Amino acid sequence: MFPKVPDQHKPNKPLVPNGLGVFYVLVSVAYLFIIYFFDVVKTSNGVSAPLTLAVCILFGGFMGLLDEWMDVKWRYKAFLPLIAALPLTVFAQMLPLRPTVSIPFIGTIDFGTAYYFLIIPLLVTVVTNTVNQLGGLNGLETIPPAIVMIGLMIISGEKAILLCIPLTAWLLLAIQNFRGKIFVGNTGSFAIGMTVAAFAVISDLKLDLVISILPYVFNSSLILLTFFFFRKKANVSFDGKKLSSDHRRSLITLITYHRKLTERQVVTIISALVAISTLFALLI
Repeated sequence: MFPKVPDQHKPNKPLVPNGLGVFYVLVSVAYLFIIYFFDVVKTSNGVSAPLTLAVCILFGGFMGLLDEWMDVKWRYKAFLPLIAALPLTVFAQMLPLRPTVSIPFIGTIDFGTAYYFLIIPLLVTVVTNTVNQLGGLNGLETIPPAIVMIGLMIISGEKAILLCIPLTAWLLLAIQNFRGKIFVGNTGSFAIGMTVAAFAVISDLKLDLVISILPYVFNSSLILLTFFFFRKKANVSFDGKKLSSDHRRSLITLITYHRKLTERQVVTIISALVAISTLFALLI
């Protein structure tokens, strides 16, 4: 039913079904439509949180499918999430959400109208693309985003109901992905990136999200800087049992630099880093 691709970091490179992130999209959107229909989350000032989040997840899934079919170049992929920022911008203006960010030890920064037309689009674009860039290992595309999602839900109050079923669906996929049975594909990684970005905006948890995804931002910065300045891409070697690298051009290659680790060890380390940054976001 689903196209199969080789698992590059397993002996003999077995074929694994790819693109099962579409199930996350379908389940999440159906759930959000249901809670909108039954008015579980009240509509305010003519805008609905469930519908706004559903639109964003749908667009994230569409971006992923488009990339799977056409192999969209990064110069276009980087800016496609700006389209998904439109319903969030309308949502934030209509409520309205506060255009300020409170930073510990610095104070409150008021962005004014720039928050709606600059900060929200920038946040959605950065989060969606950084989440998509950290992958390639079983469990890496699914476990760290689940940690971020759980962290945001803990501090979001009544808005947490928006992600109850989406989180459950994602965790079920994460278990299978970690076991090497499935890949969520770009459909899943773009959809989950869009989910956490949109949910953070809807729940007014901008700073918490930025702190939680610091490992993602570090990974993308390392990848982009080494490519722009040295025109070299990150690549990890697999000897049939363990991963290793002779350079430091991404978070994965940094962790495996002259150090042989199993795939699960690398995923566990990166998941732990995301858990630490998310815990820090909860504590400040």
